[in-house]
This record gives sequence, C-alpha cells and structure tokens, in this order.
Amino acid sequence: MVAAYLGGLPGQGWTQVGELALAFVLSAAIGVEREIRQKSAGLRTHILVGFAAALIMLVSKFGFQDVLGHNVNLDPSRVAAQIVSGIGFIGAGLIFIRRDAVRGLTTAATIWLTAAVGMASGAGLWLLAIIVTIGHFIAVFVLAPVSDMLPRSKYAPSRVHLSYLPGRGVLRRVLEVCSGQGFTMSEVSVDQRAEKDPSAVTLWLSVHGPGPVAELTATLTEIDGVLAVSGHDADSAIP
Repeated sequence: MVAAYLGGLPGQGWTQVGELALAFVLSAAIGVEREIRQKSAGLRTHILVGFAAALIMLVSKFGFQDVLGHNVNLDPSRVAAQIVSGIGFIGAGLIFIRRDAVRGLTTAATIWLTAAVGMASGAGLWLLAIIVTIGHFIAVFVLAPVSDMLPRSKYAPSRVHLSYLPGRGVLRRVLEVCSGQGFTMSEVSVDQRAEKDPSAVTLWLSVHGPGPVAELTATLTEIDGVLAVSGHDADSAIP
C-alpha cells in the first residue's frame, strides 16, 4: 500500500526517501563532531539544517510539476538558491566579534557546509555529498594539527581557559609567566558557563604571542593553585 502510494507520485518515491535519509545521516555525522567539541550549533542543529536543505532541494525539483503547462515556465533552481541566503542568517547569528577577535567562524562555516551536503543529497548527488562530508572530517582532524605547527604571528590572538584557587596570587603569577614567554594579555573574562564553585575561579584569557599557546599552557599547569588550563584558537575558544 505504502509502496504503491510512494511510487505513484512524482518526487515522492523511495529514491527521494533515500536521499533524505542520506542527508540525515551525513548531517548527523558532522553534528556529532560539533557536539563533542561542545559548540553552540551541535547535533540537532546540523541535522535540522541538512535535513531541511535536502527537503527544500526536492521541493525545488518536484514541487511544482502540477502547475507546469504551456503558459507556465519555472526555474527549478530558484527555490534551492534561497537555501544559501537563508543559511547566511543562521551563520551570522553564530559569529560575533569581541574587540579584535572573531568567535564562531568555524561553526558558521560548518553550518554552511552541512546545508550544502543536504542540497547535494536532495539533488541526488550522493557521491559528492559523501566526499564533502569526508573532507570536513579531514579538515577538522587532520589539518587542525598541521595548522598548529605553522608559525604564528605575534598579533594572532589565542584563548586560554584557566581555573584556579583564589587567594593564592595565582593570577599574578599567570601574568608573570605570560610576560616571561613573550605573551601579552588583551582581555580577561569570567566563564559564565562554568559550574558555580565558590572554591575556584574560571576565566577566559585572550593572549597574543609569537610562540605556540600549547607551551604556555604547559607552563601554566605547573603553577601552584592552578586546577585546569587549556589553550584554543581564537575562532574556536567560544562556540
């Protein structure tokens, strides 16, 4: 019954169901990576973006066949083209600038990529959708360590997440270590997302320096009173 119903309507066959399923799976794979990294746009957001993009692509291809005629000519790409514009609003909501540092740029680009994967899935270009998804994971897991090894400009900001015990002069010692390694601090902000623990202080530090931030964080962990410290690139420190 269901098979006959699906097969009897243009654009609503098992092929289109498979294309939607592919968009769901690939978008979920990208979303899992973002969710593990605790970004603001995680699993559910990426699934919804990719899944919806695939559906809009199918609507653009098959949704107007009942009105086509001798006096009606439609461009099937016009509806699909609006996906790119719509995703721009979502991406803009994920990006914000604090002083000279940009936040959320990588997450916004991933949302854009997920929409493209959904569009390719809906268009039946399953091989391209899979290749782009694989390319995403290569960029995140393979190229990220490579970029960390490249020489950094002393003007490039990095973010340090620091948790320490108050009342021991830890922050003063942190500033001394940063200065000793050639880093300058441009911003200090309390991490509002950290759990409320009266026995510890959790901060985000924006630092600029010529060396790798990993060496700085390794030195900071040796300071008495420091509970935890980690370094991040400027565009990934805060989702």
